Amino acid sequence: MSADQMSIGEMLAATVPMARTLNLEFRETAPDRAVVALPDQSDYHNHVGGPHAGAMFTLGESASGAIVLAAFGAELSRAVPLAVSAEIAYKKLAMGPVTATATLGRPVTDVIAELDAGERPEFPVAIEIRREDGAVTGEMTVVWTLRPNNPS
Repeated sequence: MSADQMSIGEMLAATVPMARTLNLEFRETAPDRAVVALPDQSDYHNHVGGPHAGAMFTLGESASGAIVLAAFGAELSRAVPLAVSAEIAYKKLAMGPVTATATLGRPVTDVIAELDAGERPEFPVAIEIRREDGAVTGEMTVVWTLRPNNPS
């Protein structure tokens, strides 16, 4: 893991209390992909012994935030990234540790071009949540925006 990747994970752990509370592990953070893991922790289990739905939602949203920071971190001086909406589907029973993989749904250059044009771009981030055996237990989409600091 590079120093930049580590700093994004450390930054999220320091500034997002839920990420720190759940002991999320930021394994990979790049502009095209982020991978975040939720360890198996009995304190965050549901009634069937797997990770609680809220913990899985936080895992997916945190992975989406990590990729947004990796892709648009250079724009933070002029825009604030904000989640606009989120949707999650729980596909299979999750047991044990789970990992969320986030991918950006639009090219970074297109989003920045809209920001350069004075617009407030929106873009989706798709997330897959998987068990250790590779089974997809959840699919999530978070739509983000870059809100300009000084809108014209």
